[in-house]
Amino acid sequence: MGIGVSTSCYYPLETELALQKVALLGAKTCEIFINTWSELERPFLDEICRIKDANGIRIPSLHPFLSFGEPYLLFSEYERRFTDTLDFFNKYFDAANILGAKILVMHGSKPLSAVSDELYFERFAKLMENGRKHGITVAQENVVHYRSESIAFLTAMKDYIGNTFKIVLDLKQAGRAGYSAFDFVAGLEAHIAHIHISDFDDTHDCLPPGEGKFDYVRLFSVMSAAGYTGDYIIEIYRHNFADESQLTDAMLLMEKLHCPEPDKNK
Repeated sequence: MGIGVSTSCYYPLETELALQKVALLGAKTCEIFINTWSELERPFLDEICRIKDANGIRIPSLHPFLSFGEPYLLFSEYERRFTDTLDFFNKYFDAANILGAKILVMHGSKPLSAVSDELYFERFAKLMENGRKHGITVAQENVVHYRSESIAFLTAMKDYIGNTFKIVLDLKQAGRAGYSAFDFVAGLEAHIAHIHISDFDDTHDCLPPGEGKFDYVRLFSVMSAAGYTGDYIIEIYRHNFADESQLTDAMLLMEKLHCPEPDKNK
């Protein structure tokens, strides 16, 4: 388990430069957001490996840059496009293996997609199976304005796919969809493989963790009781913080809350 930072916090800074900034924060865990085709090729991946190894950083997860296109590429009525895209995703799996990542984060399809829920689940299961062949877990993220914003949808997906189904819990996306993150935890906690963390207050829906009113002590307690051993990745955006020290402060606070020092008076 690690408290980490996503390179997406620095978007649109180039990914390798974002990783260098994450390293300067002192983070030892980082999610890489792949932003274009060339970042799936060996020269770029070798550079990412050089930076992570030089700074002792572990990369547990990758986020594809085709999230906007997943409804069209994977979840349309045109079967051949799905098959071709399934083959293309092998590049993500290969990249993940080069970087040492084990999780690929997926947004999925929009609510108005023409495919049925059952066909969506079937397609996603095939993508998961292909990922497993490469040693990679393909996980469905809860995302507002996507089908996965709905707890009922994710529950049905879990029931269809079974125990191998995994989700990425994103706190800000839960709030933007009108839920508490704990609504997703109840009933889905055993299927959570990865968590994106952020915070909120009465006027902001995305703040550095610890600067809002989200109950992180409760989250860490509930997930620990559920046997969660995955990572907590700070995923906010460049306009959500004024100074990089906020990210460092957030990371240190989360580490303290997750593993509080024992009371020496006891």
